[in-house]
Amino acid sequence: MNMKYITIIIKYIFFISILTSLPLTVSSGSSVEDIIKGRKALFSKNYSTAKKVQSYASKGDFENLKSLILEMSENYQNLIAYFPENTKEGFKTEALPAIWENKEDFNNLMIKASNNMIELSAIIESSDDVKGTLTKLMWSNCKACHNKYRVKH
Repeated sequence: MNMKYITIIIKYIFFISILTSLPLTVSSGSSVEDIIKGRKALFSKNYSTAKKVQSYASKGDFENLKSLILEMSENYQNLIAYFPENTKEGFKTEALPAIWENKEDFNNLMIKASNNMIELSAIIESSDDVKGTLTKLMWSNCKACHNKYRVKH
């Protein structure tokens, strides 16, 4: 693996460790509507970014996908702050009550998804099975969250 990428990954892990030690909160002036719309936008952004990552990976364009992967990792960390108690209902939220009933498990899933994205950025280029690696480290987290914490469609 290229030393440049290893250095970037180490710096990013350090940055994430600082972020996770700080209490992330949505602005105290944020309305319930803004918070719900904000989390929906972050999840939507991660989904569209994941599709781009899949496309770049299938073409072997690893240079462009690494920044997208790290962006997704940061979004997962930020999502934790978008589920305060007063946002359980309204504004077409698709979040299930299980998020608040199992808040620690939900937060851990977001942290795991974030960490998996960092791992993905480190190994994707050297993977023998790019599709399998994407499934294991990216898509499986999406599926786990949808299965436990999102209204069925």
